[in-house]
Amino acid sequence: MSNKITVNATINADIKKVWDYYTQPEHITKWNFADPSWQCPSASNDMQVGGKYTARMEAKDGSFGFDFEATYDAITPGQSFTYAMPDGRQVDVVFEKDGDKTNIDVTFDAEDQNPLEMQKGGWQAILNNFKEYTEAS
Repeated sequence: MSNKITVNATINADIKKVWDYYTQPEHITKWNFADPSWQCPSASNDMQVGGKYTARMEAKDGSFGFDFEATYDAITPGQSFTYAMPDGRQVDVVFEKDGDKTNIDVTFDAEDQNPLEMQKGGWQAILNNFKEYTEAS
């Protein structure tokens, strides 16, 4: 199929907080964007197999926006989940306790519209934003 890309971060917080901040809509809207000129005004997350995850991502100036959507294929609460995007690409997210920190690995199927480095950079920027938000809260 396609190339797989992995981004990761170590969050200075316990695994329960990291899981909750990553999966709860009231937190997702605070970190789910790659650049400060963007925002995530709304998100919903029906976290069960077959359930849907949706996040609205848009430029703050209103010039561009899109809905990111996915459907859950597998969930191990507090540890990992897998979801599929409408085009069939899959994303695996793994949470691993590391003392009083938590490691997150996000592995996704690359799309063929943009260079791999650009895709990796965008997903890593979102994960870095998540790390900053979670550690500051």
